[in-house]
Amino acid sequence: MNLWARGSLGIAIKGTATLALVTMALAPAATRAQSTSIAKSEQWIHVRVESKEAKGETVRVNVPIEMAEKVLPAINKDNLRNGKVHIDSAHMDDVDLRTLLDAVRTSRDGEYVTVQSNENDVRVAKSNGYLYIHVTDKCPSKKAAKEDGTKAAVAKESRVEVKVPMKVVDALFSAGKDQLDIVAALRALSTNGDTELVTVKDSENTVRVWVDSKNIAD
Repeated sequence: MNLWARGSLGIAIKGTATLALVTMALAPAATRAQSTSIAKSEQWIHVRVESKEAKGETVRVNVPIEMAEKVLPAINKDNLRNGKVHIDSAHMDDVDLRTLLDAVRTSRDGEYVTVQSNENDVRVAKSNGYLYIHVTDKCPSKKAAKEDGTKAAVAKESRVEVKVPMKVVDALFSAGKDQLDIVAALRALSTNGDTELVTVKDSENTVRVWVDSKNIAD
């Protein structure tokens, strides 16, 4: 995959994946919060994970952003301290993410990267204040047994679609070197309105992360 694309994907997935993990960690408090009256303007982070296995399960987590902003600074575990996540390096695959972010921020809207290959398809673009990253990973075909004992090729594919408001990306990197400011990102996210953040689909699971004003998942 192109270094530019890997770096861009790293920015978006690091931020959104961290938000998803924080959301799940706050799930018990969110359950209690649902029993109270919620202002219509309050935004909620939703995470839904659906397993495609025969006996799979669906996990739904809903957390009000305002509550997450208040609770996160009180959690100090591993790399999460005072609402900030320490990252081991500001570089990923030899790409300086901060320099890359500044270049994206100051550039005009457009489609920056389009890659089509036998291994993956990548699209990186910026439009109307959002960074879009679409990645389709084309896994090598595997052989599955047929009823007559022979094997047939089975294509496997995974898709990642990320849509991140640029102001949220800016907020994530506002803490300084080697840190992601999760609380600042949540504040920026709460002012952005309804947003579909991440969709991941593969042969095992479907994951969706989004923000809206509903206190229940779809």
